[in-house]
Amino acid sequence: MTHQAQIRIPATYMRGGTSKGVFFRLDDLPEAARTPGAVRDALLLRVIGSPDPYGKQIDGMGGASSSTSKTVILAMPTRPDHDVDYLFGQVSIDKPFVDWSGNCGNLTAAVGAFAISSGLVDPGRIPENGVATVRIWQANIEKTIIARVPITDGQVQETGDFELDGVTFSAAEVEIEFQDPAAGEGAMFPTGNVVDKLEVPEAVVEGGLIEATLINAGIPTIFVRAKDLGYTGTELQEAINGDPEALVRFETLRAHGAMRMGLIKHPDEAAGRQHTPKVAFVAEPADYLSSSGKQIKAADLDLLVRALSMGKLHHAMMGTAAVAISAAAAVPGTLVNQAGGGERTSVRFGHPSGTLRVGGEARQEGGQWTATKAVMSRSARVLMEGWVRVPGEVIEA
Repeated sequence: MTHQAQIRIPATYMRGGTSKGVFFRLDDLPEAARTPGAVRDALLLRVIGSPDPYGKQIDGMGGASSSTSKTVILAMPTRPDHDVDYLFGQVSIDKPFVDWSGNCGNLTAAVGAFAISSGLVDPGRIPENGVATVRIWQANIEKTIIARVPITDGQVQETGDFELDGVTFSAAEVEIEFQDPAAGEGAMFPTGNVVDKLEVPEAVVEGGLIEATLINAGIPTIFVRAKDLGYTGTELQEAINGDPEALVRFETLRAHGAMRMGLIKHPDEAAGRQHTPKVAFVAEPADYLSSSGKQIKAADLDLLVRALSMGKLHHAMMGTAAVAISAAAAVPGTLVNQAGGGERTSVRFGHPSGTLRVGGEARQEGGQWTATKAVMSRSARVLMEGWVRVPGEVIEA
């Protein structure tokens, strides 16, 4: 039997925030993969090494976690007053699908740098030294994001002394501003309430009712109290990911929250929408040891947050979930606001790897809350650039 030779596609492997992904320019993709559909999905699955029943992604660029099973496609802007279009694909590790339902806030930190380095940004907008403002159109959720990228001698400055908990080495600071960050269409609080009584199976919580804040900002997110699930909010990854019953419980909670938010019509549909919504649990500040052994003091925190992504507890915090945290913290009465001690325009929360500060603003108009912006600092750098290779038959229609 004759097999086609591998093809090679220009690509860049980048870290953005606490995530890694394979970045492409749209025009560099094989022609059949330049439009959404089965061919594009098949290509990205093969690039990352999915679906992999072993859960390791050995035969691809993925790193066997939700933080590293990611792809980005950048293109010339389709909206006026923007520099680049950014499309994010979250690749399932063990199933044959790519989830396009939301953004990746962490990889957003690398979008501006990649857009500049690959010639997508007008050179006239890039200073010789200083900060380049890159106006990003986030195509998944149709929102504007501003990235402020440091420039030295006309080139992106990647090295620096900015430290981000969850990332081992320091790098240059990149400020990200999410404008009007309610994800996609609909209200910031889809049910109209800042706290809901969510009906769930008895296997999730005794009595079948749990209070939840269901918010649509940055990424659709379900917030519950840690204590309502028997947790403290200081848990590290193994406490959740090493407990199969807990993972099933969280996924059941996520499915029922997604239904209440109007994202799906039946709990079974949640399996085909792994990227959204996220589910997180919050608690008041407490001392704990981070996953690196760093002592985190309650006095340095506003609250504790632990969040799950693609069915597993995240090792730090998703950037989009951080946006949801900041928006919820700014609205009186949400579970995040209650745990954080009241209304605020910025919040510093503890996650498994350490802490993160996010600025957020929200306003109420006509009885509806709207998130106006969220701001955070991340970092990014190129890990490898060149070509990624896949078997030629992958792109056959």
